Amino acid sequence: MSNGIVFYRGPSAIDGVAIIGAASGVYKPSKNPKTGPMVQTWILLAGIAPHHATRTGADVSICGNCRHRGEIVTLPNGAQSNRGRSCYVTTFQAPLNIWKQCTAGKYPDVSLAEASEIFAGQKVRLGAYGDPAAIPFDVWESVLSGVGRGQSTGYTHQWKDCDSRFAKYCMASADSALERELANAKGYRTFRVTHRGEHKARGEVVCPASEEAGKLTDCASCRACGGLNSKARADIVIAAHGSGARAFEGR
Repeated sequence: MSNGIVFYRGPSAIDGVAIIGAASGVYKPSKNPKTGPMVQTWILLAGIAPHHATRTGADVSICGNCRHRGEIVTLPNGAQSNRGRSCYVTTFQAPLNIWKQCTAGKYPDVSLAEASEIFAGQKVRLGAYGDPAAIPFDVWESVLSGVGRGQSTGYTHQWKDCDSRFAKYCMASADSALERELANAKGYRTFRVTHRGEHKARGEVVCPASEEAGKLTDCASCRACGGLNSKARADIVIAAHGSGARAFEGR
């Protein structure tokens, strides 16, 4: 039996381009040491492999206005290159593998009702790659209907423009203190990436699963990043990490 499913095929809520909503670890838990045993969901372009999408800018359909996407430049030989990408996700690894599973038909397509049954009672991460707001909110509301309150995590950079109901499940990804204030004013709790040594503000706590907090727990145990659905009320901060940390620190 496959350990993944496809629960959405349809237009991106960002720009209408065809995308896929997939989930991995649905029967055998994820071994991701930071997140712990959570169902991982992925938002992917239907027709372009993730690592190619980041090189051409096509990833806008699944990542929207996220500043960590980098800037696409055209080289003298006509080829395109991504400069300054600071996203922590390495797209030619897990996202590419999931995309191959989906395009090869190895992840079965299931209805929203079936996905809801599969997710029921589990802990779910919205957007291991891709922005959850690229998939219509009502899809998430349906597939998460059997997931207990505070049992999911999620982040969106689209908080300025997306369906405001995403505040229920997602933290607003804020890239500055000002953005945090703006997102709070729209009803979101926030998750802010900081430079090394940057201090947290009042009402913020350092991610307890982070390196700087001593990796006290994992996301599956903490679940503070579940938007308004979480029992936590503080905003969360974390130092830039992953493969894009150097690019972020250079800004």
